[in-house]
Amino acid sequence: MQDERLLETTVERRDIYTGHYLTFHVDTIQDATGSRHSRELVDHPGAVAILALDGDELLMVRQYRTPVGRVLLEIPAGTLDRMADGSVEDPALAAPRELGEETGYTAATWRHLGQFYTAPGFANELMHLYLATELTAIPGYTGPDTDERIEVRRVAVGDVVAMAASGRIEDAKTILSVFWLERLISQGDIRPR
Repeated sequence: MQDERLLETTVERRDIYTGHYLTFHVDTIQDATGSRHSRELVDHPGAVAILALDGDELLMVRQYRTPVGRVLLEIPAGTLDRMADGSVEDPALAAPRELGEETGYTAATWRHLGQFYTAPGFANELMHLYLATELTAIPGYTGPDTDERIEVRRVAVGDVVAMAASGRIEDAKTILSVFWLERLISQGDIRPR
């Protein structure tokens, strides 16, 4: 249910920068009282994140993240491709592609668990979370894209949950996804081997 008192209307938009997949805007908005304010926004095509469950282990990736200046342990994920006509790639097609590119594995079974905004205070990135099971290594896999340096790790689900709970995992999508998985396991919806 929308609360009319909280709604904001964009009355002007200035594009500051358009990159490969991100666009930065400064919007002038008008609130319900008629007052105008400035909002800095990042337009993002969306992304997928994958809980790649193999028995009682998750496939995880370690990679250096330039914005935070450190190596993070994360679940595999990736940005949706933007097509030439401006449309965005179907998340159900992107998830298997990203899992294969980042880990060298395919999955026989896919389940869309849900979706969430990653940082709605300044960006519209909508991330789609998938559970991938019945994993198989891709024959002849040569590694991730040439611009990515990724190490694949297998980590027991219980260890990942403990790492997230203790703050040793700092990536928000991974923390949220691992706790989501823990809930599904505790409800008996998923039974790791």
